[in-house]
Amino acid sequence: MVHHHHRRRGLQASHHCVIGRRAGTCASFLHIFLLILGLWLPVLDNSGFALACGPGRGGGRRPNQRKLTPLVFKQHVPNVSENTLPASGLSEGRVSRYDPKFRDLVPNYNMDIVFKDEEGTGADRLMTQRCKEKLNTLAISVMNQWPGIKLRVTESWDEDGKHAMDSLHYEGRAVDVTTSDRDRAKYGMLARLAVEAGFDWVYYEARSHIHCSVKSDSSSVGKSGGCFPGKSLVRTENGDAKRLDEVRLGERIAALDSRGDVVYSEVIAFLDRSPSERRQFIRLTTKSGRVLTLTPAHLVPVEGRSSVFAAKVQPGDRILVNDVAASVEDDNRVDNRLRWDSVVETKLVLEEGVFAPLTTEGTLVVDDVVASCYAVVDSQSVAHYAFLPLRIWNAVTSVFTGGLDDMRHLEIRQNDTSKVQPTVKEGVHWYASMLYSLSSYMLPSTMLYN
Repeated sequence: MVHHHHRRRGLQASHHCVIGRRAGTCASFLHIFLLILGLWLPVLDNSGFALACGPGRGGGRRPNQRKLTPLVFKQHVPNVSENTLPASGLSEGRVSRYDPKFRDLVPNYNMDIVFKDEEGTGADRLMTQRCKEKLNTLAISVMNQWPGIKLRVTESWDEDGKHAMDSLHYEGRAVDVTTSDRDRAKYGMLARLAVEAGFDWVYYEARSHIHCSVKSDSSSVGKSGGCFPGKSLVRTENGDAKRLDEVRLGERIAALDSRGDVVYSEVIAFLDRSPSERRQFIRLTTKSGRVLTLTPAHLVPVEGRSSVFAAKVQPGDRILVNDVAASVEDDNRVDNRLRWDSVVETKLVLEEGVFAPLTTEGTLVVDDVVASCYAVVDSQSVAHYAFLPLRIWNAVTSVFTGGLDDMRHLEIRQNDTSKVQPTVKEGVHWYASMLYSLSSYMLPSTMLYN
């Protein structure tokens, strides 16, 4: 017993340093204070929220004054495949005129851009909002670089099946561009300007054009935050595994507390809940076969590196897994064996259903792997303190609704066929959405996922 006690305390201490709630440095306290204070300001300048929220280069930065180097033929930036996380990501499927996603494509009527539109259908003007923003930025750069010359688009959204099966043209996420004078001597510099404009992947594909593409709008941090697929499993108080898309507000699921113990923690909100939406996730597979699937901007504890974004986890890194044993009956703790397990593979995948439960502890155990409830900001402690008002609000409302909840639970026990559950709206929680915007405005870029 003594030996077991010392071993468990040592384990708690080692995990406490990973995901504990200490505020850290004075700078972290300042960030937390500013973040929470900003929520209650009566008037905010709307221009403060115009910063780009997605991966890649954002707006509001000073133009780069360094000397630009043209790309050479067949060079692409970044130097990885187009359909990978550092570039534009996976293809999410063709978008036809009869597809619900067609409504997400927007027309571009920028007078400073020449659209070839050889089909005469206006298809070359249709693209995602992110692609439109980058294209309009590139148009300005072209006019500044070569006065009197405009940007020319030869291909954008493709509805005729002229490209490869997984082409991003089918989703309005790719454009082929030239200059209006079709001077091929300019195309190397045009490609470089496209990189500077913020396109997520630029390829000097052919002598006749430059290919540019962007990440999907659904992978934008401001839209998706940090989530898990609906089929991911969590453990409830009775020890059973339960799919995330079946978890309800008020349920208690396995989480890691500040002392390094696995406890049952109440789900007080869903920071995102979109059962029918498909998004891109990172799948982390460990040596022992554990598989954690979460969005790239989601925080996960890594040995020796505190909590980091899932996108930055590399093979060889060690993440915290839980070997669950029988529950302890006298309190809400779980007799568990936490250990570090090496990651052997990271893979970008598409999954359906996105869920981001927020527990009181700010952590949860998903598919027997410890993860944070938070995303976007590269600090577990800052994120946890930023959600303090939401936890306080939940505690206050629980006091006033306690009697009603007791009656509801009694009713459920008496009649299992009439279970009453709180209504949860789909989409990103309003408080989380506000914090994502404020974090982009107030915190250093080194603390944000980009």
